Amino acid sequence: MDRHRILFVCAGNICRSPLAEGIFRHLASAAGRAGEFEIDSAGTGGWHQGQRPDRRSIAAAADHGIDISGQRARRIASADFGGFDLILAMDQDNLKNLRKTAPADALGKLHLFNALALGSNKDIPDPYYGDREDFEMVYTMLLAGCSALLPKVG
Repeated sequence: MDRHRILFVCAGNICRSPLAEGIFRHLASAAGRAGEFEIDSAGTGGWHQGQRPDRRSIAAAADHGIDISGQRARRIASADFGGFDLILAMDQDNLKNLRKTAPADALGKLHLFNALALGSNKDIPDPYYGDREDFEMVYTMLLAGCSALLPKVG
């Protein structure tokens, strides 16, 4: 059986995309579908490479029984465009940056997360400069999107 390879992308890979990766992995596991997926996350920038997710993202996930503390930030690599089936950007800016660097044959794999998951062009806002409530709001948005995405993939 082929595995569906999904990459979640935000700017620094410490707030939104690690949460999306953790939430989607958790939902797939709870649905008995973990073996169907290869799930990862990356950032369009490399400022935080090797770092754990933001402590507030870790806390928001932990509040819902999801452990993302073992993840490490990385920058998207050229090999990712061939290695993943879906590359989901958290916002329009990151989608634009991905489109600038992706080879032509990978452009069809690039999508705005909410557009593919929920049929909405609404960005997942970056909570980095916010507080705990902002991270909880982002968690809730990502949960809704990942919950809608799971039955669509596969």
